[in-house]
Amino acid sequence: MLLHDTALVFGRYARQTLRSKFQILFGILMPLLYLLFFGPLLTGLPLGRSGDSWQILVPGLLLQLGLFGASFSGFALIIDKSTGVVERMRVTPVSRLALLLGRVLRDTLLFMFQAVLLVSAALVMGLRAPLPGVLIGFAFVGLLTVSLASLSYALAMKVSTPQEFGPVINSLTMPAMLLSGLMLPMTLGPEWLDVLSHLTPLRYLVDAVRDAYIGSYATTHMLRGVLVALGFATLAVTVGTRVFRRAGASLR
Repeated sequence: MLLHDTALVFGRYARQTLRSKFQILFGILMPLLYLLFFGPLLTGLPLGRSGDSWQILVPGLLLQLGLFGASFSGFALIIDKSTGVVERMRVTPVSRLALLLGRVLRDTLLFMFQAVLLVSAALVMGLRAPLPGVLIGFAFVGLLTVSLASLSYALAMKVSTPQEFGPVINSLTMPAMLLSGLMLPMTLGPEWLDVLSHLTPLRYLVDAVRDAYIGSYATTHMLRGVLVALGFATLAVTVGTRVFRRAGASLR
């Protein structure tokens, strides 16, 4: 029942996405601009980590794609709420969990596709990374998308307008981007900033993917990254599920 309902919800929103080529391509625009205009500036600079500048920048851009894309997924749900789509779906017998998972699955596949496009462009620019490392990077993007999209939809169920939703997301994503070392390793900064950055879950994912891109898999960074990514995804899906189930129960 859950799988069937999830497939129905996923199919509905996947068809919407496929009809909007603009949505598919626009999300990759910011990371692609960083790749084209910021990446060449790092060539040859001592960045304080193993690997070349592309092996440091591209993992950060991949996770930036998931960070900003998935965090703002809830905007679509707010629109559905305002047009009555959510109310009509909640009075049907469809699983409340499927209403969340179907949307999250669509978002995950969308951002994974965009991640493939980004890495393909990076390879043209000069990135050289082992295939297992690239695949591990995609897995981390998928887990990050599941986590942030689930929390984004949960927040969207709690607020009424985009004016409420936007400032909350901005106040969370900007510090996460600045403290996680997406653009440059945090070890380049002062020690207090490096210590503070370890309070951001995204930092551990960034370090793990950068290790993967230089072919280092059995590392402390990788272990911490996997544990944080799995734990964060589990917590986020749990929170999102509870919010959707309570919303469905309020109609009874």
